[in-house]
Amino acid sequence: MAWYTTVVRFLFPVLAALILIRSIRSLLTVPHVPEVWAYLTLPNGLSQPLAHWENFLGRSNACDVILGYPTVSRQHAALIRAENDSWTVYDLGSKGGVAVNGRPVAEAAPVAYGDVLSLGGVETVLLPVPPEEREKRRARRQAEERPVSPWVGLFFLTLFQILTAVQLMAAAGPELPAAVPGAFLCLTAVMWGYFLAMRAIRRVGFEMETIAFFLSTLSLAVTASSAPSALFKQLLALLLGLFLFVVLGVFLRDLDRVKAIRWLMAAGAIGLLGLTLVLGLLGLSHSKYGALNWITLGPLSFQPSEVAKICYIFAGSATLERLFRKRNLGLFMVLTAVCLGCLALMSDFGTAAIFFVTFLVIAYLRSGDWATLALICGGSVFGVVILLTFKPYILKRFATWGHAWEQSSAGGFQQVRTMSAAASGGLVGVGAGEGWLHNVAAGDTDLVFGMLCEEWGLIIAVLAVLCIVTLAVFAVRSCRSGRSSFYTIAACAATSLLVFQTCLNVFGSVDLLPLTGVTFPFVSNGGSAMLSSWGLLAFLKATDTRQNASFAIRLPSRQERDSIYLPKTPGEEVDGDA
Repeated sequence: MAWYTTVVRFLFPVLAALILIRSIRSLLTVPHVPEVWAYLTLPNGLSQPLAHWENFLGRSNACDVILGYPTVSRQHAALIRAENDSWTVYDLGSKGGVAVNGRPVAEAAPVAYGDVLSLGGVETVLLPVPPEEREKRRARRQAEERPVSPWVGLFFLTLFQILTAVQLMAAAGPELPAAVPGAFLCLTAVMWGYFLAMRAIRRVGFEMETIAFFLSTLSLAVTASSAPSALFKQLLALLLGLFLFVVLGVFLRDLDRVKAIRWLMAAGAIGLLGLTLVLGLLGLSHSKYGALNWITLGPLSFQPSEVAKICYIFAGSATLERLFRKRNLGLFMVLTAVCLGCLALMSDFGTAAIFFVTFLVIAYLRSGDWATLALICGGSVFGVVILLTFKPYILKRFATWGHAWEQSSAGGFQQVRTMSAAASGGLVGVGAGEGWLHNVAAGDTDLVFGMLCEEWGLIIAVLAVLCIVTLAVFAVRSCRSGRSSFYTIAACAATSLLVFQTCLNVFGSVDLLPLTGVTFPFVSNGGSAMLSSWGLLAFLKATDTRQNASFAIRLPSRQERDSIYLPKTPGEEVDGDA
């Protein structure tokens, strides 16, 4: 069936473009209309809309509500909204003090609609959004933020999956494992089942899931080409990842639940890394490429650091009303130090670099203090120097960086083979299952970008990278209208992790960066990495505030929508413009 391979080699890039162009364009161009939760009157008679659940009030230009009066501190107070539409004001150590209806506030106090909030003697009033305006805003958001219809992309993605399965069958010949057609059939069925289930609950935004399913299809193809016996495990990891994506997304609806388990998540990150380290020191964990970061249970191997990424971002982002407390940032720095210490002792420096970059993103979003970050980076450089002093053999791992061709039969063996295979694939590749890079160690994991270039061509390999970049750009754009700081910080941290990990994988495989042994999100063969990628995607999904686009945001019931024209009783839960 050589003729079939010849035809689909040119058809696959066209299908990939048709699948991704609509989703990428929708994610990058659809506007994000801010939600308005209340108004705060100003002394000049104007009203300032409160478009977030955590609002800083003060004289600084970085505040959400700027009060340019000399008696107001730069960061005077924080006005926080709860899930049930109640508000609380926190005094941020201001000099002029905070008062509610004339009563001084020591640390925090509830604020009801109509209350007079005094900041350093400057009086403001908290007002609700009028019902008519609330409905108009909801209708405007529904009209302007309509995501692209998923059905065209789903049709082409289904065709892509069918043709991929047939191509792998043609490449394998009579030795084809029965799992190959079964795996792709199961993937297609699960994909359609997910989309139909989401449409049944009135959800309309599926661009992220379309991108994730496309990359996961490439992952199954890479696994079928390089390790057919592991195809069932990779499919199972994909299904578990999708399940984790849905469960975590639904859990993120309630920020009170998020706040309640942040310490449990911090303990989970430390526990997973600590357990791996202890088992490694006892000789009970599995070493791969010099890093003791695998736990083996019978036929299954598991990399706890992948799940620890989810726990770490969850714990670091769940700040909420503690966002402005320096003590909380200090505790997060302790958590980071413990995680980095465990990874260093396991010799997993690629994952340690990913954790550190994620820490910098979270720390900046929580503090906005470049001086503190510069001090942290300086201390980290000093720590690396000390580590290299006691463990000089670490430098040998990076000795071939930039000199792979000079050491093509030694330390640069993998990168040289990867670059040769990538060049042989050209623009459209040699065909799925027809490459040879999978014979090189880590060809389907750490070097998977070269395998994509060889078997699928440079066009699809670049599109795969563009998918990750698109998710990052969407996260940055959507954060401007994010409801809570938790969603904003978690989404930016997760997408920064995905982008940095992709850079390490892509540039490391072609010798532009040191080869650190990290995977390509969603694409590399590996169950732990697949599970982690889908889990991180849930943080991005939760920050999508477009009308009806995210299942991580609770939609109001019909009774609640009808009640917006009636006076709201105390304790009644209304979800704003949801």
